[in-house]
Amino acid sequence: MTIKKGQTIELRVSDIAFGGKGLARVDGMAVFVDGAAPLDLVDARIIKKKKSYAEARIVSIKEPSPYRIDPPCMYSGYCGGCKWQFLDYDRQLEFKQRHVIDSIEHIGLIHDPVVHKTIPSIRIFEYRNKMEFTCSDRKWLLPDEMDKKDIAAGFAIGLHVPSTFNKVLDTKACLLQPKLGNHILEDVRNYIKNSKIPVYGLYSHIGFWRFLMLRHSAAYDQWMVNIITSEENKKILQPLADLLMDKYPEIISIVNNITARKAGVAIGEYEIQLAGASCIKDKIGACEFEISANSFFQTNTRGAEQLFQTVREYAGLSGEEMVVDLYSGTGAISIFLADSAKEIIGIEMIASSVTNAQNNCKKNMISNCRFIHGDIKDCLPQVTAKPDVMIIDPPRAGMHKDVVKHVLEIAPEKIVYVSCNPATMARDLGLIKDKYNLLEVQPVDMFPHTYHIESVAKLAKKKVTIQPQIHTDECR
Repeated sequence: MTIKKGQTIELRVSDIAFGGKGLARVDGMAVFVDGAAPLDLVDARIIKKKKSYAEARIVSIKEPSPYRIDPPCMYSGYCGGCKWQFLDYDRQLEFKQRHVIDSIEHIGLIHDPVVHKTIPSIRIFEYRNKMEFTCSDRKWLLPDEMDKKDIAAGFAIGLHVPSTFNKVLDTKACLLQPKLGNHILEDVRNYIKNSKIPVYGLYSHIGFWRFLMLRHSAAYDQWMVNIITSEENKKILQPLADLLMDKYPEIISIVNNITARKAGVAIGEYEIQLAGASCIKDKIGACEFEISANSFFQTNTRGAEQLFQTVREYAGLSGEEMVVDLYSGTGAISIFLADSAKEIIGIEMIASSVTNAQNNCKKNMISNCRFIHGDIKDCLPQVTAKPDVMIIDPPRAGMHKDVVKHVLEIAPEKIVYVSCNPATMARDLGLIKDKYNLLEVQPVDMFPHTYHIESVAKLAKKKVTIQPQIHTDECR
C-alpha cells in the first residue's frame, strides 16, 4: 500500500514509541500517530511522509484501546504540557520501563539489561513545583470556541499548543500544579486584562507582559510569583504585587524579571524584588535548599527524594569514600549524599549554580563538599585523587565525548549514572560498556502523564584477569 501525505487510512496501533506517539505499521512502514494508544483502531490522516516512516493525526477513534481513560483536563489533546492523560497510569509506568529497556538494547547494544519496574510518582497530579505561563496578544481557540461570538481571540496567558512557539492556550487551570496556583494565575490574568497595558506579541516582539512563573515549596507550602516583563515599571507591577500578598498569605516572594531579548525564555536580564523574600525554601530529605526565581531545582520535589534515595542506594557509601559528582548543578545530589561520604567534589559549568551549591552547603552545615566551576571536559583532568564513586547526571544531550574519555582514564570502581533521557543514557552506557558492567537500572517517574522518565544506572568496573604465563623448557 502506498502512503501519501493528506491520505486518511485505517490503522491498528500496536505500540507506543519513545516520544509518546502511538506506533502502527503499514506494509512494514512505521506510522507514528499522535495521541494514540496501543490497541486503538483509528482513522488517521497522514501529515508527514518520509522514505522510512510517516506521521499521522487521528481523525476518529473507531475502537478505543482498553488502556484509554477519560482525561480529567479540558485541554488534553490540545496542550503540550502532559500528553498522556488519556493513558491509564499503570500503563504509563510499563511503557516507560520498556522505553528504557529498548533504548539500552538498541542504542547501547547491551543485551538483557536488568531494568526494574518504574517507581511511581507519589502524586500524579499537583506534583510540579514550578510552572511557566506565556503571555500572548492572540490566544489559540479550542475547536468548541471557534464559532462562539462571545469568545474573543485576543489576550491569552497559559501553555503552548505542542511544538509551537506562537500558539498559546488561555489556560484557566493546570492540574499539574497545586490548586492555589490556578487561583493566582486567574488573578494575574484579570489584572493584566484590566491594566490596558499591551501584552507581548510573539511575532511583533512589542508589548509589556511576557511570562508568569509560579514556584511552590512542597515542604513549607509557600509560593513565589515571578512576573517577567519586557521593561521595568514598578508603577504597573507594584499594585499587582500588593494585591497578591494581601490575598494569599502563602505567597512569601514576588519578583519581577526584566528582559528585552526576543528569545521566548522566562529568564530576565536582571531582577527586582517587589514584595517579600528574594527566594523560597524547599527540602529534599533532611536537606533544605534556597530557590531563587532562576535557579534550577527538580520540578517534582517528592519524586526527587525517591530519585536521590536510589542514587544513595546504588552508590553504597560507607562514609570513607571520595566521590566526584559531574554536572553537579546546585549541589542537590552532593549535599544529599554528604553524610555518607568522606569527601565530595562537584564539577559544574554554570557559575550561578556553583554559587548556589556553595550557599546550600553553608545552609545545611556541610563541610565535606567542594565545587569546581568550569567545563567538565577541562576540569575533570584536574582531579588528581582517584574517586571511589563517580556520580554522572548530565543534561538531556548526555556526556561530551571528551568527558567519556576522561571518565575511562580515571576509571572509578563504581559509577552511578542519572539520566532524564533514555536514548542518550543508552548511548553513553554503550561507550563505556567495554570497561564497565551495567548491573541494574531503576526508572523513577518524575513526570506523570508525559513520556519523560528519569533513570538511575549502577555500573561497576570490570575486573582485569591476568592470564598465567606458561613457561616451556626450551632446552628439553
